[in-house]
Amino acid sequence: MKRLIKFILLFFLIPFLAGGQASSYKPGEKITYAIHYGLIQGGVASLELKTDTFRGKEVWHSVLIGKTVGVADAVFKVKDIYESYMDPVTGLPVFSIRNIQEGRYRKYNEVIFDHTSRSDSAILTSDLTGVHITQPGIHDILSCFYFFRNYHLPYHKSFKEGEVITIVTWFTDELYPIRLKYVGTDEVRTRAGKIRCLKFNPVTEVGRLFKTEEDVTIWFSADKNYLPVKIRFNIFVGAFSCELTGVEGLAYPLETSTRND
Repeated sequence: MKRLIKFILLFFLIPFLAGGQASSYKPGEKITYAIHYGLIQGGVASLELKTDTFRGKEVWHSVLIGKTVGVADAVFKVKDIYESYMDPVTGLPVFSIRNIQEGRYRKYNEVIFDHTSRSDSAILTSDLTGVHITQPGIHDILSCFYFFRNYHLPYHKSFKEGEVITIVTWFTDELYPIRLKYVGTDEVRTRAGKIRCLKFNPVTEVGRLFKTEEDVTIWFSADKNYLPVKIRFNIFVGAFSCELTGVEGLAYPLETSTRND
């Protein structure tokens, strides 16, 4: 009975809370990036949010596309697409797609998220591995970062250096906790100008790719958009970076300082 009451209260409170909080993003937002290995550009990426429908209901549909260009494309062709269909009120995913094309390797996976049938858990249905019962409020790999932008970053003034925020996601058909450690503030140079950012280290698993738990860094703009501005990966063979090249359809004007020449 206690769980049922808690679920009912949560069901009614979430729309109220979401409606009272201005969103950090909106449909129409599109962000583009260049992917560099050292000084060499080896790829491009885009992240777009638009309105759509899923099973007759309006949703927000996010699409992330990353692909190789130039010499890198000729040597080892990559085109990875991630899609998330999200409830515009709760920010939770209702459907996700992972479509991987890397050289000759192919992987396609669809997952349906049911957050309402059970009060104490979520039901996930994967076209590859069947039905899974998980904890409530679980995200996919894309929706978690929108949720992070909207429900965590607006309160960044209360963050302490070293504080870790955890969001549990479903990724590659298994539970995958995203743990983001707050490092502090930083200034990032972009084509639009210098952007003051909040800096985080997603805690990485030491092993084949990473030497330490802090080998990935993400910078989010410190304005009301909380835009992912830059990502850097330090791996055994060198460093990759994903750097902002263009934005459109933002919820708020992007705050920059002196333009870079």
